Formats: sequence, C-alpha cells, structure tokens
Amino acid sequence: MSQTVWIARHGNRQDFVDYNWIKTADRPFDPGLSADGIQQAKELAQRIATEKIDRLFASPFLRTVQTADYIGAALDLPIEVESGAAECLHFPFCSIQPEILPLETLAKQFPRLDLNYHSRVSVAYPETKQTAKQRAAETIKQLTTEFTGNILIVTHGATLVNMTRELVGSQAKIRSSLCCLVKLVKQEDRWQMELNGDTSHLSQPPTGIPFHSLSQIQYIYTKEIFNFGG
Repeated sequence: MSQTVWIARHGNRQDFVDYNWIKTADRPFDPGLSADGIQQAKELAQRIATEKIDRLFASPFLRTVQTADYIGAALDLPIEVESGAAECLHFPFCSIQPEILPLETLAKQFPRLDLNYHSRVSVAYPETKQTAKQRAAETIKQLTTEFTGNILIVTHGATLVNMTRELVGSQAKIRSSLCCLVKLVKQEDRWQMELNGDTSHLSQPPTGIPFHSLSQIQYIYTKEIFNFGG
C-alpha cells in the first residue's frame, strides 16, 4: 500500500530580516515569519492545495505554526502540533530551554490547532546534534507508522534533513531552503524521494540563511550583546 509524506520548511523568519529584533524580543528563539516569509507560506499553500493530504503536522514554534496555518486553510485541515518536529537547537546556539508560546495561547491566534492531539515524541533542550537527529528520526517513524494516510509536516531545516534521511538513507543529500518541499513516496517497504527541497512554487528565490544571527541569541542570555553595545 502506498503512502506519501510531504515535509516542508517554514518561511523566512523575522530575525533573519531584522537583526536587531532579538535584542528586545520576549521569546528570542521563537520569531514569527517576516513579510516575505508570509508570502512564501502563501505560495507553498497554493502549491499544495490540490494534493491529497490527510493530516497536517507542525512544529510548536511560531514560524512553523504560521506557515502551517496557510496550508491548513488551503487544505481545510486542522493543525496537529508535534513536538518531535521542533527545531534542532544545540550548544553553543542554545544552552537553555527556549521559551515558546503555550498551545492554548497559539490556538487563540490559530483556531485550526487541534488541542486534542498529543505529541508522539517529546523534545528536551539543550540537545546534541546526535540527540536531535535521533529525535527527528523517531518522530518520522512514529508518524508514518501510526498514520497510514498521506501526511504533511511543517518543520525546520535540520529536522527536515534528519527526517528525510531516516526514510531514504543517511547519505542522501537533502536541500532545505526556506519554504521548500520534500515529497517521499512509499511503495511496499521502500521510500523514494520525488521532490528534494523543491522551491519552484516560490515567486522569489529564497535568500541565504545568516547563521550568525542565531549565535546572537546566545548573547541575549549571557548579556554579552549588551556589553558590546550592539
């Protein structure tokens, strides 16, 4: 019996556009979408609107829920928040538990959230690259085993790569641009990748990722960023 799994990355994030945003942010690890990220999410939703998808999952971070909300509207599906699909945050970028919005608070802004769904895999920060890889692998195995229909998971770059490699092989080269789309099809017991980080649905090519902005988040908590006057 065939099954299709779609894995998407969220749209561009606020702190990738405004480097000063994190200096005053209430939740420095949890930016929302930037203006162009919202446009990317809308275009991704338009791309996926005609596909047969039975369930829609999203990481609990704001940017992934925002992206999933446009998709959910296009597919008329609820959003099931899965902690196992969360961001990979490891030292030195993250040495604490990052603050994100409670599901009940998110549901007030995004009524499509299904508060009856409970995550199959938990996440505990800080985590190593290896534990992040294992967590993503366990999540995709759980979801594809328990839910036999076609599913779409809105997640983050590293988690997308780790999930995809769990199904198609650890040596696969996976593209993970902002708002990209991976399509995996299972025939009998073998997964085939039909789309690898596809961004053909985007009207503008995704920009590069300024990883230095992530390292600045760590300075927020050590207050080093303020000592440097930046």
